[in-house]
This record gives sequence, C-alpha cells and structure tokens, in this order.
Amino acid sequence: MGTIWVHAETKNGEVSTITLELLTKARELGEVVAVHAGSDAEAAALQLGAYGASRVLSTGDLDGGLIGPALASALSGVIGEEAPQAILFGTTYGGRDVAGRLSVKLDAPVITNIVDLVDEDGLTGVEPVFGGTTNVRTRFTGEKVGIFLVRPKSFVAESAGGDSAAVSMIAVPDLGNTGAAKVHNQFVEESDGPKLDEASIVVSGGRGLGEAEKYHLIEDLAKRLGGAAGASRAIVDAGWVPYSYQVGQTGKVVKPDVYIAAGISGATQHMVGMKGSKTIIAINKDSEAPIFSIADLGIVGDVHKVLPALLEALGES
Repeated sequence: MGTIWVHAETKNGEVSTITLELLTKARELGEVVAVHAGSDAEAAALQLGAYGASRVLSTGDLDGGLIGPALASALSGVIGEEAPQAILFGTTYGGRDVAGRLSVKLDAPVITNIVDLVDEDGLTGVEPVFGGTTNVRTRFTGEKVGIFLVRPKSFVAESAGGDSAAVSMIAVPDLGNTGAAKVHNQFVEESDGPKLDEASIVVSGGRGLGEAEKYHLIEDLAKRLGGAAGASRAIVDAGWVPYSYQVGQTGKVVKPDVYIAAGISGATQHMVGMKGSKTIIAINKDSEAPIFSIADLGIVGDVHKVLPALLEALGES
C-alpha cells in the first residue's frame, strides 16, 4: 500500500491521543507521514516518529491565523507531488474543519464515522449504521486521495519506538480575507480530573437521577475513583450538564477500563458511545432496562440509595 497521511493535532509539543491512535493504525497500512499546522512541529517530531511517522509536513507558525484554511490550502498544494493514498483525520473539531475544507479544494468526498480501516482492493472504511447495530464498508473508486474521518478510540495507541520524524515545511498560499482572521483567545474547559474520552474510569448519569441537583453524586463518585464524569443525551438536552459531558453517538465515544452507568436506561444512541468499555456496571431500578443487556455487572436498585452507599464504602477504604 502507498503513503498514508495522518493529521497531527498538537498543543505545546504534545500530540493528541486521537493522533497517536491514527498513527498506530496507519503504520499497518503503509508509510506514514504526519501533516501539521503550528509552531511546535519540531517539539512534536520525536513523539510522532515514535508512533510511526517517518516525516512531518508542517505549515510552521501561523501567527495566530486559523488552522483549517491554512492547512487545507497548504495540503492541496502538495498532494499532487506527494501523491498520498489517503489522509486520516480524527473526528474532532479541528479534524473536521481541515477535512471539510480540503474536500472542497480537491473536489473529493469524505468518508465519515469510521471505526476501522482495512485493505480490500484499496483502503476501505468500516462505519457503523442503524445506531451501531451493523457495519458497512465504504471505499473510494476514483483516482483522488481518500479522505477519512475516524472516531476517537477506534484504535489503541501503541508506540513503535521509531526515531524522531524529519520535519519539512510546506507553503501556505495567500488566503485572501480569510488569512486576516486571527485567534485571540481560546476557551479551555477547566477540569481537575482526566478528560472524558481519555479516562480509564467513567461514571455517567442519566434521567434516573431525577433532577439536576443530584448530578453531584456522579461527579463525587468519578472524583473518588480518579475517573471522569459523563452523561446521557437526555440530561444534556435537559440542560443539567454541558454537551462536553455527553457520551453517545452524537457525543463522545469512550472505551474506559470501567464504565458505570447510573440511572441510564440504555438507549441505542448512548450504548453506541460506551459499549466498547472493558467492564460495564449498570445501576437502574428497572430490571428490564436495555443497559443490562450489555452490562458485565448489573445492580437493580435506586441510584439515590446505591450511589451514597458506594461513596460511603469508598470513604471507609
């Protein structure tokens, strides 16, 4: 197979988890080249190389400019010469931004919602449909580069121990009025624990909590266990917690070692986002709740009694 490009998302020289996951998969498929925007390519090169990238193509410092337009324009200018077989993007805000803009510039489609990649007469994306009940396989039949958007946690990030990747600069063409836009500030959500999509333990709450004021039970348990707090779509839509807490098909996909679902009935939309967890513990007073069908351990009981008892027990340990 040919060369696979991977969109490398970095911050202060640290490579994002989704990027490391994509690099791990890409090195099974061919030669790997990371494509990047920003001033920290050299700082990230060692980690990118360790996970399989032989080279990094970077725009360099954008002086506060927008990453999406700059990187998409720069990549469109070198794709003809470099001729990658495919470009992998993480399904993140940044990944979708660059992929969408590049799609327009190349007049090439994007295959989204990918959870696996296989070589079947060309690189083929595996994507779940009908609420995750079945998978379909989609591949590009034309001559243009394949653009894939891959879900987080689709692959396990594993270092290959490679050398630092060689960094080459790619030119950003004149972006016109778009190039005048500058990022002056970015909102960073404060958290005193691990990120939801990276935590090894996730505790999520749903409608069974009864009211927004009871969500503190979820946060208290997550903190006590050193994990992250999540939520079902129902309580996000109800305004109990921010969208960033949502686990599910339209939220975040998580695959922790332990997932605790408290007061969550188990709608298909939610289970798509957490059914890959190693151990699933469900707490619900309805013994017929769908969540029990995928749970490794089920507790039929009132969350208002079970969670305080669990917190008390943990406090005594």
